[in-house]
Amino acid sequence: MRARGAVAFAVALVAMLVVGLWLGGHPRALPEPLRDVFVAEPTGLVAEAAEAIEGNYYRPVGEKELGNASLQGMVRELRKRHDDRFSEYFSPESLESFNQQIEGRFSGIGLSVVEVKKGLRVAQVFPRSPADRAGIEAGDTVVSVEGESIAGVSSGEATKKIKGPEGSEVTIGVRDGRSGKVRELTLTRAEVTLPNVSSRVEMVDGRKLGYVRLLSFSEGAHVLLGAAVEKVEKKGAEGILLDLRHNPGGLLEEAVRSASLFLPEGEVVVSTASRSEGESVHETGDGRVTSLPLVVLIDRGSASAAEILAAALADHGATVVGSRSFGKGVFQEEQPLANGGALKLTVGEYFTPDGVNLAESRGIHPDVKVRDKAETKADEVEERGFEVLAAKVGS
Repeated sequence: MRARGAVAFAVALVAMLVVGLWLGGHPRALPEPLRDVFVAEPTGLVAEAAEAIEGNYYRPVGEKELGNASLQGMVRELRKRHDDRFSEYFSPESLESFNQQIEGRFSGIGLSVVEVKKGLRVAQVFPRSPADRAGIEAGDTVVSVEGESIAGVSSGEATKKIKGPEGSEVTIGVRDGRSGKVRELTLTRAEVTLPNVSSRVEMVDGRKLGYVRLLSFSEGAHVLLGAAVEKVEKKGAEGILLDLRHNPGGLLEEAVRSASLFLPEGEVVVSTASRSEGESVHETGDGRVTSLPLVVLIDRGSASAAEILAAALADHGATVVGSRSFGKGVFQEEQPLANGGALKLTVGEYFTPDGVNLAESRGIHPDVKVRDKAETKADEVEERGFEVLAAKVGS
């Protein structure tokens, strides 16, 4: 009975100590043996360090700032230790911006860009956007933001400088694609809805060919893509040029559903392996809308879901034209946090239908290699893609 009473007393003592800490105590106030136990745990160290910073740093630091910094530090260590470029911590504010992009909308000036040595080359200007109203055209290059050169700055960092809250202003330097002259423009950011899919029909070597472009795998992308494919086919297209350049990916399920538009039911699109979720195989569903000859355009900006789709189509006879894709062989999931933010954590790897991890193979290597020359107005990759498609249709 005494032993049982001693155990009960010990449990009660620990419970009181835990409650005391929860109510605002600190490990430093505990007796030394117990303090060692609590401080040995990572959470105890974090709490101790946070209190030391709040109480002693030479400038005021709030709990929110410390919390964000702590979470960012953990993710930075993961990225560094495991060579992970994709895990991120989103504060509540940055999470809203991220989710807007997944939904196909964002606050900015309305450009699709490609990273070049001098800055960001404009690939597309979205209709009725601030950039469109300012007269920016495809082929122009954004060379500065708020008076600072973005030459050599990654496209991700440069676009972060350009994006911002709706209604705020940003000043950019734009080099004209024809004259080479640079002009400074101050634009008011606005919410921009991505025209995620665009299409047209062209005559090439006496053949009617359809062109369909997909900018991202946001929610519902496969529905818009299917409608565009059906549209060009109804206009008499004999083959389809699918443009996945500058497409950073998005939702895995959208890639699988997009593959279902072109492939028979039951074909493997991608397989995944995860420590927490096990292994799974994703196959096409019953949604095929075309069996026309297909050419796919890719470049270094084609990543993730774009690579999954391109690889699956290539495995079934599509010809890939352009330059090597990004090579993203892992996938992430969003883990919500109590502060309203989230962790975007790398949770597994994915593999193409023939078992290749695209990070290990350094991306998809095109069947026909061609680069778009930054110094010309022409789109050399698109032109070559149409030539390959025309020959494919005619064979």
